[in-house]
Amino acid sequence: MGYGLTYPGTTTPPPTTTTTTGPGPVGCAADYSVTSTWQGGFQAAVTVTNRGSAPIAAWTVAWTWPSGQTVTNVWNGTYTQTGTAVTVRNATWNGTVAPGASVTFGLTGNGNAVIPTLTCS
Repeated sequence: MGYGLTYPGTTTPPPTTTTTTGPGPVGCAADYSVTSTWQGGFQAAVTVTNRGSAPIAAWTVAWTWPSGQTVTNVWNGTYTQTGTAVTVRNATWNGTVAPGASVTFGLTGNGNAVIPTLTCS
């Protein structure tokens, strides 16, 4: 899903590629999809889904990227990046996720559009 952003030198969006975590604590799962690429950068969307039977009160999605890859912006979440390790936590308004429901955050990054293996808790 695109967010209507256009960048100079935008290339044709790649096919959406997704990686999913298995249900973690309280059924948290995350799907990562690349929504756009351009020379030296990319945009992605991550959907956090509650596959459990109880509400999730707060969520965290984490992954490790290859060296040189960095997050430049995140919306609908807050992030930290230390070296290649990235952690995104819910924003104040989207931390509670009902059973069967989902929330999505987006990001832009520098580097190649690598699909990371996610953990969701």
